[in-house]
Amino acid sequence: MDTDYRLSSPAALRNREPILDVLRTVLPERGTVLEIASGSGEHITHFAAAVPSLIWQPSDPSLAARTSIAAWLHDTPLANVRAPLDIDAAAEPWPMVDADAVLAINMVHISPWRATLGLLGGAARLLPAGGHLYLYGPFRCADVPLVASNAAFDADLKARDPSWGIRDLDTVAAAATPLGLNLDRVIEMPANNLSVVFVRG
Repeated sequence: MDTDYRLSSPAALRNREPILDVLRTVLPERGTVLEIASGSGEHITHFAAAVPSLIWQPSDPSLAARTSIAAWLHDTPLANVRAPLDIDAAAEPWPMVDADAVLAINMVHISPWRATLGLLGGAARLLPAGGHLYLYGPFRCADVPLVASNAAFDADLKARDPSWGIRDLDTVAAAATPLGLNLDRVIEMPANNLSVVFVRG
């Protein structure tokens, strides 16, 4: 019996359509979209099938994740999805020289702060003027207390790894601005998450 290497995330299945709705307003009509921390691969394969005019480049530092992405692509071949790359957001250089958009879904809070800084720096290097960096996940917002579910999630993340945790949106934006990434819009999403869109100046 063949081994099934496809990983599956219930959260990815729940949020992929709301995310896609936002991405349709953000992404260019043509070009290459780089996803950092693609995880199981369920997001990017869904997006690529829905938006065939774009080239989609998955990546993940985890071998298990890259194997899962490849398995999903084997199960549902998509001509507009490239083979997954081994990219650690915090490491330089990335094995990409340009991208027309960069995505990171549920990465910022489940990684050390240096990974967020690396993500911002890498996006700033790759994106053209007017290109977008899209982040999705829970964030702390000024003068808005964390809802109980996000507070519990934040505590669980920090218990698993003290370098993880829900980030302050103003702090992320402050780190992005000197790199030429300007906060363009923040969109409320289901389950107390946000879509955060930066544009390359």
